[in-house]
Amino acid sequence: MNNRNFILLVIVCVLTHIVRVVYEILKHKKIIAASKLSFVIIFTNMAVLWISWFLLCSVDVYKINLPAIVRYIGIAITISGAGLFFTALFTIKTLETYTGDLITKGIYSKVRHPMYLGFICWLLGGPLFFNGVISFALAVLFIANVLFWRHLEEIELEKRFAGYKEYKVKTVF
Repeated sequence: MNNRNFILLVIVCVLTHIVRVVYEILKHKKIIAASKLSFVIIFTNMAVLWISWFLLCSVDVYKINLPAIVRYIGIAITISGAGLFFTALFTIKTLETYTGDLITKGIYSKVRHPMYLGFICWLLGGPLFFNGVISFALAVLFIANVLFWRHLEEIELEKRFAGYKEYKVKTVF
């Protein structure tokens, strides 16, 4: 893959992050409501983001020769992130349209936002595994974006669930 394709993948990743942050802001401001349609749109957006992210990491035009152990740590972080994400998804069994009580069982008994944490692991692990310099720099920016999504969600969860502040004390992230 050449520099032009790499730049295209960077643009796709940035645009998918922009779509997600705009969605989160509109949802937070109650301009749009979470629905099955918004779930399909956002899940599709995130799938494009994930695929383009790993492609981008693999073809990063600026590589650094990291020791093999660092690359193994990168793939372990990525796999752990996938494990966190899918464990959380199977625990909650839905995303945008959940209307039940606060989930405090399973992975949610330890981590408040395991999906976001899993995503952050993907963002860090990919560049480490693929030795990518630009993708690592982008990961730092994208992690800030994920933390912003998490911040907006924390505000909503505190409003929605009376016991959320106590739950925050008992869990991480």
